[in-house]
This record gives sequence, C-alpha cells and structure tokens, in this order.
Amino acid sequence: MPDSIPAATKYCIIGAGVHGLSTAWHLARELKSRNRGTGADVVVLDKTAVGAGASGIACGVVRNYYVQPAMGELMAHSVGVWESDAEAFHYNPVGYLAVAGEVQRQDFESIAARHDKIGYRARFIQGEQRVFDYMRGIFPDWRARGLSVCIHELQGGFAFNRESMSGLAQKAQAEGVRIVTGVTVTGFEMKPDGTVGTVKTDRGNIAVDHVVVGVGAWIKQVWEMLGLSHQVDVLHNGKLHQGLEMWTYWQLQEGEIQTGPDLYRTADGKIPPVIHIDSMEPLLADDTGQPITNELWGIYFKRDRHGVQGGAVPIKLGHTAQVDPYGPESPHYTVREDFAPYWTAGLAHCMERFRGCSKLYKRAPTGGIGCFTVDNFPVFDWMRPNVYVIADSNHGYKMIGVGKEVARVVMGDPSRLLHPFRFSRFAEGALHPRSSGPFPWT
Repeated sequence: MPDSIPAATKYCIIGAGVHGLSTAWHLARELKSRNRGTGADVVVLDKTAVGAGASGIACGVVRNYYVQPAMGELMAHSVGVWESDAEAFHYNPVGYLAVAGEVQRQDFESIAARHDKIGYRARFIQGEQRVFDYMRGIFPDWRARGLSVCIHELQGGFAFNRESMSGLAQKAQAEGVRIVTGVTVTGFEMKPDGTVGTVKTDRGNIAVDHVVVGVGAWIKQVWEMLGLSHQVDVLHNGKLHQGLEMWTYWQLQEGEIQTGPDLYRTADGKIPPVIHIDSMEPLLADDTGQPITNELWGIYFKRDRHGVQGGAVPIKLGHTAQVDPYGPESPHYTVREDFAPYWTAGLAHCMERFRGCSKLYKRAPTGGIGCFTVDNFPVFDWMRPNVYVIADSNHGYKMIGVGKEVARVVMGDPSRLLHPFRFSRFAEGALHPRSSGPFPWT
C-alpha cells in the first residue's frame, strides 16, 4: 500500500535523487536550528523511488577537476559534505587523478592554482617524464605516453550510488522529513501573482508554500509545467543569440570489466584513485590492435565491487528525449556498439594489466541520460517567486553540497556559491569558461 500524500505542506521537494534528498536533509536542519519549523514541514515526492534516476546508476565519481572557478568552489564545498560522514554515504576517499597532454596545460595550471588558493589538497605534476614516473610510482605497469600534465587530487574519490542515496534518505528521515514515492507530479496551480499554490499529482493535490525542483533528466517536462520557455537568449562575446534551445539530452557511455578483486590495486596494495585521461596518442583496439582514433580521446575509470567501471565521452541525442529518460522503454541500459572497444582500448593504453580486457567487458546499468542546459552547466535559481529550480543532470551526483546551499537560500540567505549559476547569466553574458578537453561537463 503506497504512502498517502499530505493535503498540504510548507516545503514540497520534487525528486528523490541527490539534489532533492540533500536539500530536504539540510532544510530540515535549518528549520530546526532557526526555530522556524521541523523536518515534518518538508515532503519529498518521487515518481518511482529513492535514487531511481541518474543518482542511482551514476558511476559515483567525486572530483574537483573543473576549469570553471565557480564549479571548482562548489565542488570543494560538496567534497566537504561527502567527507562529513563517509560511512553513511558509502564514500571512498581514494582521490582522483587527471592526466593529459600539452593541449590542456593551461587548463591544468588554472585548476591547480585554484586548488592551492582554496586549500583543496592536490598535487600538480608537469613534464612528460615526470608525469610518467609519477604514474609508474603508483602503477608499476603504467604505459601511457605523451602526457605532460597531471593533477592528483588527494581529496575526492567515489561512492556507491544506491547505497549513498539510501544513506542520504535516512539522514533526511531522521530529521522528520517525509519521503513519498510512486507519485507523479502532473502540474501546478498558479496564483495571480505567479506563485505556485498547489502541486498537482496523480494521487491528489498538495497545497504548498514553497517548492524545490530537483528532478535531473526530467527537468524539461517540469520546466514546461511551470510555464517557462524552452528557448533562451544568450549573450556570448558581445553578440546576443536569441531563441536558443535551453535543453539538450546526452547519452552517457559507461560500462565495466569484471575482474578479480586483486587485479586493480596500487603498488602498495590500496584501492586506486579514480583516473581520468585525455590523450592525443593513437588509440588502438585492445583485441585487434586496429586504430580507433588519432584525435583527442578521453576515458575515466575506477575500481568497483566487481572489477573496473568507467566511461567515455557521451553521445549528444539532441533537444528531445524520445522516451521517459528512466522509464521501462528507456535506452539507459545500453551504450553504442563502439563504446566497449573504445573504452577497453583506453584501459589497455594506460596499463599493461588491462591488455586483453576487452573480453572481460560487461554491459551494466550505469550512466543514463542527462539533460544539459544551453551552456552545459547547471541552473540554480528561483524560477517562480516560491519555486526554486535545481536544473542539473550529470554534474549532479558528486554535487551533494548543492542541497546545503539551496536550503539556506530557501531560508532567505544569499549563496555566493550558487550565484554564478543564476538563470540570468545567459542574458548577462556571465557564462562559464569552456575547457579544452573532450567532455561537455568540463
């Protein structure tokens, strides 16, 4: 028997992924600390279950590898939240290693300088031989050449996705938050002043004072329910581009190889850092040795319970999702046929131990579909007078600290960390800088 929905609530949060649950947990704590209510004033709605979307199948990487200053500061804040209760969040603080060639030197230098400025613990290594020797010190069979910059984040790492979402939900519920699953939001009733007075669902209506939207890949549908336009004007390099599409869907390309637990360890027997490599060196197929690409390529990978898990550059799907992004007909359990040869070739390119790994490849429910904004970075803003929208997908899982800031904003405080992600940045031309890497989210 599904839980009943309340007739009214002060705070209605839509989406039980990382953003919705983090907001609910922190909002309940803010209400209590300010003597303005309790967690009982907060209700979370989800159409399926806790972590049923991208948050529950994410690769689970937590990092601060961002060229964009605003992303870097917000991620440092989020890493702090992950570290605050690693056990509850099933978080493994093994670190994060990014290595690349000369084409990305400027990006790495700016990231390293910001890490140093904000006190984020990391090492910066330069020079091809020095980078190779550093990687060999961690992995004696490291074989990738042509890499001249390396950032080793001593913070960061990865978490087990569904377990971490369960831990976050338990924290919210311990504060009195009510999480109601199996309920689909179908629309909103607006008051004359533009505020939302009622959240309409397939199981009845809920009178609300405030709404927080954190629905990941479903943001386009909810955006439309709120009467917001799918076109946006963007000022870029002094030129106004009118009527650009606000949303673009991407298909994440991720999978795993199944190995014994001892195959992938560091030289001292520890769980390795998450690794990200972007390279201009020729990429050759693991099984045949045939060329795959001579252009810039990139992969990321980490140790998992069953072997090694990771991914590569996603596939742009366009502005329309053909199906419910995570519904029964969703393609999120599949990747393109060329992904496995590409990714396993990257693994074999990096380490001798991965040569022949293509035969160990196994398709797994990871990655999923993401709905990106027009500049590929999140929007965190009031989009109706009483509706705060967390429009983020794919950055989301690692950004567990966003909910902490959103809770403060909902309480009436400003947030220096969220301000750079305001919706008005598009018209103002206050866009985030782009990196020279192949991934849309960096």
